[in-house]
Amino acid sequence: MMGWAIFILWAAYVLDLIIGDPRWLPHPVIGMGNGIKRLEKMIRKNVSHPAKLKQAGMLLPVIIVGGAFAITWVALRGLHMIHPWLATGAEVVLIATTIATKGLKDAGMEVYGHLNRGDLPSARQALGMIVGRDTIHLEEPEIVRGTVETVAENIVDAIVSPLFFALIGGAPLAMAYRAVNTLDSMVGYKNDKYINLGWASARLDDIANFIPARITAVLLVASSWIMRLDYKKSYRTIRHDARLHPSPNSGFPESAVAGALGIRLGGENVYHGVVSFRAYMGEFSRPMTKGDILSTVRLMLFASLLFLMLCMLVLWTMGGTLWS
Repeated sequence: MMGWAIFILWAAYVLDLIIGDPRWLPHPVIGMGNGIKRLEKMIRKNVSHPAKLKQAGMLLPVIIVGGAFAITWVALRGLHMIHPWLATGAEVVLIATTIATKGLKDAGMEVYGHLNRGDLPSARQALGMIVGRDTIHLEEPEIVRGTVETVAENIVDAIVSPLFFALIGGAPLAMAYRAVNTLDSMVGYKNDKYINLGWASARLDDIANFIPARITAVLLVASSWIMRLDYKKSYRTIRHDARLHPSPNSGFPESAVAGALGIRLGGENVYHGVVSFRAYMGEFSRPMTKGDILSTVRLMLFASLLFLMLCMLVLWTMGGTLWS
């Protein structure tokens, strides 16, 4: 049991690292997104009062997250009845779809590649594909900041969290986590449209990422030590600045990276023409350069590998019982 669990986690991670999410392969998140849209449409058709809409918002995580878990569990049980190897292969593929190591690495490196060629318009456009802020007028240091912040923040929900839940409950729980994250990305906004309908989804995402975010921060400190970066400053920055972030979780990986690289993240962002200020994390010691994107991507890879090793240690200690 323990050996299979370790094999499945590593195989899923390597599979994602090699092929990522090819467009020709149907992705479960697309199905989740379609389900969320249909359910939202049905709720809004029948409910309009803010208080009732808030109550109805609880249906989204119950149905979407519960459905993702149940469908995955039933499918794997059915495949196991046909042949255990078939179920194992399916579990590897399903867990791989919940991870986005390659996608996150490629997104960061695309921005880096454009900056390395001096192509600011293309770098702005590439950054605009992965952030919500306006990027059309950004200069290189701000493009770098946006990329570093995005890569650092997404180490949690793109890598560590899905692996964390896969460690506990295999593909069904990893898929349930991906449903939580998809819900948050679609309805978890504090605006007039979703403040009531999306509150439960946003809160569940915060809860789901609470432990993984803090594990990620520790892993990034360890990774900065391996890379001979300033691991002591990384730790201090987490302690001083992590909770300044508006998200209860995102500040932990971002502050860890800021301290390790000796840069300052946060500051003014523009969303649809409206200026918004985010608290600073880290101390300003030098302007950011495109090399900081490379360092952040490397920190991400080291942290993900360290987490897989941590998973092996946990499974070894527990005798693989977390999968049963």
